[in-house]
Amino acid sequence: MLWSIMSKPLDLNQLAQNIKQWGLELGFQQVGITDTDLRASEPALQAWLDKQYHGEMAWMARHGMMRARPHELLPGTLRVISVRMNYLPANAAFATTLKDPTLGYVSRYALGRDYHKLLRSRLKKLGEQIQQYCGSLNFRPFVDSAPILERPLAEKAGLGWTGKHSLILNREAGSFFFLGELLIDLPLPVDQPVEDGCGKCVACMTICPTGAIVEPYTVDARRCISYLTIELEGAIPEAFRPLIGNRIYGCDDCQLICPWNRYSQLTDEADFSPRKALHNPDLLELFSWSEAQFLKVTEGSAIRRIGHLRWLRNVAVALGNAPWSNAVITALESRKGEHPLLDEHIEWAIAQQIEKRNACIIEVQLPKKQRLVRVIEKGLVRDA
Repeated sequence: MLWSIMSKPLDLNQLAQNIKQWGLELGFQQVGITDTDLRASEPALQAWLDKQYHGEMAWMARHGMMRARPHELLPGTLRVISVRMNYLPANAAFATTLKDPTLGYVSRYALGRDYHKLLRSRLKKLGEQIQQYCGSLNFRPFVDSAPILERPLAEKAGLGWTGKHSLILNREAGSFFFLGELLIDLPLPVDQPVEDGCGKCVACMTICPTGAIVEPYTVDARRCISYLTIELEGAIPEAFRPLIGNRIYGCDDCQLICPWNRYSQLTDEADFSPRKALHNPDLLELFSWSEAQFLKVTEGSAIRRIGHLRWLRNVAVALGNAPWSNAVITALESRKGEHPLLDEHIEWAIAQQIEKRNACIIEVQLPKKQRLVRVIEKGLVRDA
């Protein structure tokens, strides 16, 4: 029998309810509880790795099936508390940025402070609160920081279902939220999964600029703009560069087109408010940043981890996709010789600019991008 700090038998059902209330008080929008059994997810994970869909993210292959075995991360783990926290700021301005090719689009989760520390701190507080109530507890918080299948855990905990874009969807909140986990050694009652709400919809698959959603629920990271602009350390494959458009850090297209995101909820976390320098930023200004400027603006931001070089690489591609102008070509020329990786993308971007100039084309509008902007502007998705 388990006992509380008050030397009374521990009521696990009541504790589970307390945990959910404490989680809400700490700023999470939803808290669910599940066991550690992810064996059902192992075949799909292995197939995904075998097809090399993880690209250069070697750590994913290195950890292998450990990702489906959370109890190996903290011996004695019996339950996983899964939480979600909304991150969509009130002035996200999706359409405004996407339809203006002179601006750089940053995935909306990265506009504010890095979410890892905030969520991990809140999860730690939740663990300490449970520990104080129980008197004895082993726990460990995770926020996208360990080899763990957080989305299958969130699905099992009832936070939502896995959409065809592989993200968790919630009927009341769409998909614009972060996930976090707290591993604990208490046999709490578990929550039940919710019903899949995607039906026959394939909007996310058809809108993806690079065709990265190769089949329902399966993303080939090597084609995904988020991978290409964030995880990939080397040169962006030339075939994908025109399709990236003005997206310089991540991509939200598969979320923006999703009908469930008409129910997306805005965040009230001050840390997730957009930084002025990253909100609808001018591409030419971004390309002029020195490394010191980049480090200053991205202090405490998730963007900083890609470094100044890859930042310039991404902006160079966006400038190549921007409307022709002498100012763009001059800016690109000015950074030649800084690094071979950057030079490769500058040369490509200049060639794109010259081609547009010679053809008297002001801008190339991709059909998928036009459709996405129309959907957002019609209000099917919140253009906050």
